Amino acid sequence: MTSHDSSLALDVVVPVYNEQNALESCVRRLAAYLTESMSVAWQITIADNASVDATPEIADRLAAEISAVRVIHTKRKGRGHALKMAWGSSTAHVLAYVDVDLSTDLAALPPLVAPLLSGHSDVAIGTRLSRSSRVVRGGKREFISRSYNVLLHGMLGANFSDAQCGFKAIRADVAAALLPLVQDDAWFFDTELLVIAQRSGLRIHEVPVDWIDDLDSRVEIASTVKQDLRGVFRVGRDLARGVIPVQSVYAELGRSPIGRVDRPSFLGQVVRFAVVGGCSTIAYALLYLLFQGLIGSQAANFSALLITTIANTWANRRFTFAIRGPAKAVTHQFQGLIVFALAWVITSGSLLALNLFAPSAPTAVELIVLTVANLVATALRFVLLRRWVFKAPAAEHTTDRECTSGTPAAASATEHPTQKASAA
Repeated sequence: MTSHDSSLALDVVVPVYNEQNALESCVRRLAAYLTESMSVAWQITIADNASVDATPEIADRLAAEISAVRVIHTKRKGRGHALKMAWGSSTAHVLAYVDVDLSTDLAALPPLVAPLLSGHSDVAIGTRLSRSSRVVRGGKREFISRSYNVLLHGMLGANFSDAQCGFKAIRADVAAALLPLVQDDAWFFDTELLVIAQRSGLRIHEVPVDWIDDLDSRVEIASTVKQDLRGVFRVGRDLARGVIPVQSVYAELGRSPIGRVDRPSFLGQVVRFAVVGGCSTIAYALLYLLFQGLIGSQAANFSALLITTIANTWANRRFTFAIRGPAKAVTHQFQGLIVFALAWVITSGSLLALNLFAPSAPTAVELIVLTVANLVATALRFVLLRRWVFKAPAAEHTTDRECTSGTPAAASATEHPTQKASAA
């Protein structure tokens, strides 16, 4: 990051790729709004990332014509990369970005940047998922957006409401600390930045926005969803391993206590367990098919289930319930084998029943019956793993009860963070 110009308060970045039709109207409209509504010194940065149409020429012409507009060009595609370049080279105290289509009503810009200019907050986002937001978009994109939000809450423990709205701002000192930690250079950039900010104990301010879907959007939904899912698993893995140094960011900039990363929420456990269970089911089916012709159906079922259960217990210990280190590892595997025995009774019973009522059933039918039985056993396995094998410490249960009850303990637990926030 460059040193900050004390006279420049706000830099609004417009990342663009092949936007020759929308760029000029966007920049002129944005400049007019900032001139009329912002009392602080501002500039607009057009971040052109590898456009191959007339976008670079239009951007250069606008910068030559409007003194408060600058342009950066990069040969690499990716909104995240463009924002890293623009924010990293800016001298402003507060860095923001808006989508070139200006789908978000610019009236939300002053309340977005105000808490950052005052130093009250560290990051600010526009949210389309607030009850007071007014949003016009199709049902498909609405469903995808809300589903993605549920996934982030479950997998990464996110407490912000809208990761992908193209309307965000960040203090420059916070950006200097966070941008080197963000790996993604494309659409997942926003999510990764926000997750790291939250886990580092930074304050994220949310502003309900009015938003109208751009019918000419260039976002390829299918490929973006795939990239986002890969990003979610990567960030979750890196946080669990301690690869992302959120503790050091917290020590420098954090306000609220760092959120615990060692025990996912119930929804997070369900989602993670489902992922592990899905992988185990596939592995089980492949192993069963491999063993069935060699050692028979019952022995194949036992062997496949035993191997996948050992791997399943290890994966759930580390991934679903975030327990690391050798402590109780042997005990957990022993308890996992007891759970396996119960699952084996269920699957073996289904196989016996099939052989009794349809002794000449083909292998494909056996596999289907065993897969269904395995799914039933999986549900039982989750309950036993959560309530018995990887049971949360008693202190955690006590905290949960206090926070949800109407007792004085609950009142004091909720008052303290407010008092700390006020003090900050």
